[in-house]
Amino acid sequence: MSYVKPSDLVTSLVDAGEAKIFMSTRDTLLRAYMAGALLTLAAAFAVSMSVQTGSPLIGALLFPVGFIMLYLLGYDLLTGVFVLAPLAWLDRRPGVTGRGVLRNWGLVFLGNFGGALTVAVLMSIVFTYGFSTEPDAVGVALGHIGEGRTLGYAEHGAAGMLTLFVRGVLCNWMVSTGVVGAMVAKDVPGKAIAMWMPIMLFFAMGFEHSVVNMFLFPTGLMLGGQFTVMDYLVWNEIPTVLGNLVGGLTFTGLVLYATHGRTGPRRGTVAPAVPPTAADGPLDETREQLV
Repeated sequence: MSYVKPSDLVTSLVDAGEAKIFMSTRDTLLRAYMAGALLTLAAAFAVSMSVQTGSPLIGALLFPVGFIMLYLLGYDLLTGVFVLAPLAWLDRRPGVTGRGVLRNWGLVFLGNFGGALTVAVLMSIVFTYGFSTEPDAVGVALGHIGEGRTLGYAEHGAAGMLTLFVRGVLCNWMVSTGVVGAMVAKDVPGKAIAMWMPIMLFFAMGFEHSVVNMFLFPTGLMLGGQFTVMDYLVWNEIPTVLGNLVGGLTFTGLVLYATHGRTGPRRGTVAPAVPPTAADGPLDETREQLV
């Protein structure tokens, strides 16, 4: 299995961030749209398997297939560009500006939301036979997820908001580690394994991912979940986006850049001793002083 050393990995991360900032609007939106669609289709798959088997762990084990597919195809998630784009700005790449970073984030957000919303509509049709019947068991479960992850936080007030934010931080710590994992290896099996582990962890732990939630909550609303769009925005999406930004950039991007991209000075070495002369005294005594 090929392996990319951390020092070379950071260079690849900065290069990727620079490329994304200068990517055309069309390509940025298309890649983000497909990333949102593939990831959320995998989320629907994972929830379906969890409901059908009665084991949430099964869903967590299977969910990473969507993440792996989208990164192998070169698509972009908001949680990934939260890490990559700022590194190019931090590295002072020519032409990279803060405005360019924000432009990239905004376009990827729109593309991800469009892809996630498309899958939400399509899967809602599947779960209700074209809205002609009540939601099936998976549809009911999705509605309850939306309620629990909005009204459930709201019941705890500020403590609930803090918990939501921290779950967003922890989520993108793991997801951005998966993004980095896609560059750790050069072969497909190595990339898949490196991405699988942190993505499985975040899903199994129930952390908050802004793009996955772009599917879960619109789907929940279409399937009769007892919460509102404002509940979704205030008590999930906005705090989750902020948490994802802080978690990915702080615990993955900046740490890797600081220790592998801008390493500290090496430990100093002792200056070589000057060979003793007759004027310095006996040779054995001089050696003892050097030791």
